Amino acid sequence: MSSNDPKNPGPSPTLDGGADDAAVLELARTAFSHVRTGDALQLGALLDAGLSLGLRNERGDSLLMLASYHGHVDATRLLLERGADPELTNDAGQTPLAGAAFKGNLAITTLLLDRGARVDGAGPDGRTPLMFAAMFDKLEVLELLLQRGANPEQRDAAQRTARDYARSMGAQRAAARLESLSSQTP
Repeated sequence: MSSNDPKNPGPSPTLDGGADDAAVLELARTAFSHVRTGDALQLGALLDAGLSLGLRNERGDSLLMLASYHGHVDATRLLLERGADPELTNDAGQTPLAGAAFKGNLAITTLLLDRGARVDGAGPDGRTPLMFAAMFDKLEVLELLLQRGANPEQRDAAQRTARDYARSMGAQRAAARLESLSSQTP
């Protein structure tokens, strides 16, 4: 069981080697709770005590994926500063950048790009962060991704582009913006 004191998060089953399964599961639950709520202070204390950056939940979501998806800038920054891999995918093949684009979080998207996330990084289905931003009409994120070099003509495994996704989802602003790019191409 963890303490509320960030300087003393409680015992760390990852470090003492003799921890039982219940203690390890409790540590994981505590870590995922802190990352979902954005408690960077408590999360930092657990990392200081030896918590692995590679910890994943039952869907393969890393701590960084969850911090990014839930929009917690401080927790995302902390994890990146500690060495979390911005390209680590979950079981569905999605990256933290794809999650941030899906949610339309400009600050997290910027942070991930600044820390090495590939702007056109795609999962096994070929969908890119630009496609997620386009699908859900997240225009600010779409613009940032384009500024950072995202390819609006990149196709996924089904041969669909970000523009195709925007149209199919009724994301009118994204579709119009992506249409304007294709009309500029000779």
